[in-house]
Amino acid sequence: MPDALAPILPHIPVFMLVMFRLTGLFIFAPIFASPVVPVRVRVFLALLLTFCVYPIIPSQLPVELSLLNISLAVAMELFIGIAIGYGASLPLVGMEIGGIMIGHQLGLGLARVFNPDSNEETEILSQLMFFMALAMFLFLNGHHVLVMSVARSFGSVPLGAYTPDGNVLEVMTGLLASMFELAIKVSAPLLCLIFLETVALGFIARTVPQINILSLGFPLRIIMGIFLLVAMVLPMYHQ
Repeated sequence: MPDALAPILPHIPVFMLVMFRLTGLFIFAPIFASPVVPVRVRVFLALLLTFCVYPIIPSQLPVELSLLNISLAVAMELFIGIAIGYGASLPLVGMEIGGIMIGHQLGLGLARVFNPDSNEETEILSQLMFFMALAMFLFLNGHHVLVMSVARSFGSVPLGAYTPDGNVLEVMTGLLASMFELAIKVSAPLLCLIFLETVALGFIARTVPQINILSLGFPLRIIMGIFLLVAMVLPMYHQ
């Protein structure tokens, strides 16, 4: 029996490192890391992807693994998968933050619903923007691109050869800045519209004090915001 397992034993460390890199997708990546997907299903998918990816990568490690550095190699491979999934999830989070900003300006911040994807209560508009971005992610085959990105990362970053440096923090900071920039760009048209509406109502309140601006302003703001959201969304799905 040991003689039969002898040809397989050299492949086990490589196989495990490949699996850990792919497992990082199931921690942060959209769709793959969703709590809606049972843990057993995610483990099975990670194992299945490993069997698919393992034959196309080199079977030899660039460094010799020992008991001292195998834990570091596992952590680095897991970190690479997490970083790729984290970068892919940031645009969706940016859309969600943009929805939060829009909801607060429209006075819908108190209207909260349960989001099964994050296991917490979120605002209606933020959840709407998140699922719109998620639908676009699936429509553009983002999940396929994500898997291919991890599979091709083995050519750029060989197994067990990655060492973190100062560029990692710079890249992560840049991704976070891009996420907040996306959130501002998503919410900017509506924020500008609400600003103009507030200025206009201020002039009306000064010129026609008989009008109750409070009772008129909130419904008008919500109606204008909904029409603007529809005008923003329809061209995107029409294309």
